[in-house]
Amino acid sequence: MDPSELGPIPPDQMKATRTPGYWRLVGGRILADRVTLVCLALLALIVASAVFADLLAPLDPLKTSMVKRLKPIGTPGFLLGTDELGRDILSRLLFGGRMSLLMGIWPVANALVVGGLLGIVAGFFGGRVNMLIMRTVDVFYAFPSVLLAVAISGALGSGMKNAIVALTIVFVPPLVRIAETVTTQVRSLDFVEAARASGAGSPTIIRVHLLPNVMGPILVYASGLISVSIILASGLSFLGLGVEPPQAEWGLMLNTLRQAIYVQPWVAVLPGLMIFVTSICCNLASDGLRNAMEIKQ
Repeated sequence: MDPSELGPIPPDQMKATRTPGYWRLVGGRILADRVTLVCLALLALIVASAVFADLLAPLDPLKTSMVKRLKPIGTPGFLLGTDELGRDILSRLLFGGRMSLLMGIWPVANALVVGGLLGIVAGFFGGRVNMLIMRTVDVFYAFPSVLLAVAISGALGSGMKNAIVALTIVFVPPLVRIAETVTTQVRSLDFVEAARASGAGSPTIIRVHLLPNVMGPILVYASGLISVSIILASGLSFLGLGVEPPQAEWGLMLNTLRQAIYVQPWVAVLPGLMIFVTSICCNLASDGLRNAMEIKQ
């Protein structure tokens, strides 16, 4: 998703975002969107299954058995079959969802704090501050996000923490850009000029007048990055730069099961199916939220 896709926000809508009636209207639009509701329900189910994996998993996801390796879907005692080491696929999918969601949400949350702060500062103060921050951010746009994530992870080394750091760095630039764009629009509005004329300081203007009007678009844009983060995190794990064995993670499971694709193809594609369903639901839910908030002009 490109920040440039988000058009300027009408001034009357910016003021409306601070009223309770506006949020009731947004909620009503979301409830009327069946696609968004289905995606949100599926995401809630995936998140709940990951959070309560300890209670839902029928077996230990790390327990191996060479006698029971590569059992097909529907095998008694193994609802979704077993992997190349005889581990229960259902249990590993549940625990793998916990790791994949964590690696999808955590980098975006970190980038939201860092990128949102830098973008608001750049958009509010402008001038040399804006030039310094935005030209530094532009350097990262010279590299594709996938290549940048792989390069940073390769430099830092494999591991979940290093992968999260790499993905955070990848997502900071687009969030800086969208925050700077929205803040530049808001700072020129009449109510901000009135607050400045009344003697309010910059911290007060940012906290009281800017944040309530810019956080909506920034949060919606960040929600769309979660699906990208899940895919990139799974790709890093698939390449051996993310979660390390024997932990369960959807991308890592794809890597270990790829050699069994000709033996048990349906078992081997299950982690990829979970990545696809989760990412597409995140995208559609984000689009529905954006449409409900009428962020596009």
